[in-house]
Amino acid sequence: MNRTFKTAFTVAVIAAATLAAVLIGAAVLLAIGVEPLAVYKVILTDPLKDLYGITEILVRSVPLILIALGISVAFRSGILNIGAEGQMQIGIISAAAVAIALPDLPKPLLLPLVLLTGTAGGALWGGIAGALKAKLGVNEILSTVMLNYIAAQIYGFLLRGPMIDPAELTVGSGTPQTVRLPRGAWLDRIVQGTRLHSGLIIALAAAVLVFVLMWRTAAGFRLRASGAEPKAARYAGIRVERSLIVAMLISGGFAGLAGAVELTGVHRRAIEAISSGYGFSGIVVALFGGLHPAFIVPSAVFFGLLLIGADMTQRAMNVPANMVFVLQGAIILSIVSAKTYLNDPYARERAFRHFSALAARFRPNKNADKENGR
Repeated sequence: MNRTFKTAFTVAVIAAATLAAVLIGAAVLLAIGVEPLAVYKVILTDPLKDLYGITEILVRSVPLILIALGISVAFRSGILNIGAEGQMQIGIISAAAVAIALPDLPKPLLLPLVLLTGTAGGALWGGIAGALKAKLGVNEILSTVMLNYIAAQIYGFLLRGPMIDPAELTVGSGTPQTVRLPRGAWLDRIVQGTRLHSGLIIALAAAVLVFVLMWRTAAGFRLRASGAEPKAARYAGIRVERSLIVAMLISGGFAGLAGAVELTGVHRRAIEAISSGYGFSGIVVALFGGLHPAFIVPSAVFFGLLLIGADMTQRAMNVPANMVFVLQGAIILSIVSAKTYLNDPYARERAFRHFSALAARFRPNKNADKENGR
């Protein structure tokens, strides 16, 4: 079995998984009475027709990149972080509190402080699940999901109570949101007239940072070794439990940073539903990107395209915007199935035997050619 066959086998499995995801989405669209090709055309092309659509794709990509980078660190370290949604909310509310409390600080001090506070808030929330896993053996899926619910309640309480905009109480509307952040806590716009902000630069820099950390440092090697084979890592002297906590601190920190960037770059005040499900979508982006920073960035852009395209189909074709979640679910199923199949050596061996047998049928018979030549 040569390298060419292995590459071709991988490409074929990925192509089949992609086709399966497309067909699942098409089946659901047909079930609700919509033409699949027309919907896919709107989703994949309409957002690219003007500058606004392109910049909105990048705006949606920024938090997805940051969250997916954190998810990749956790997953490669052997702990499943399903709590990025809650970690992002804690990061948002922490960053907003600092920005509101220190409005007179100059921007070179206030903005980094706000971003660092959001990162610290997310890291703290992620570290709780890491410590529970490492010290008490608590299943991280259960703990991170439960922490999501707690974070949502804390977030909602603060927006409706201690941190609500006083103007909302004065006029009696009671909209759960904070006051507008001071300008010193705003990320600058990259393209004037659009919402594209300098958080994109932060996200790209973070991708480089994660690559260097995980593949170019001893600390990253220890994290990856802990996730790949915990028993062998312990035998080599690596403190696996410590790696779990560190991984969750990093993962939660990136989710908190995503929240702080979304707060300071887009909304500039804490509001309800600001996380927009990014915490869960980030998991899909990380898996679709193979848990590698180089592929997470284009994966996030693709999912940003899906999100904007779904909004456009809702307006243009009366297709529910939640259809994008159906596509995400189909993609998850396809990714998991493809990874399981690719990681099965027996499946690869069977495919190689079938390929060899098929190739033998069409291979010219040299002995027959020699006899005919005689």
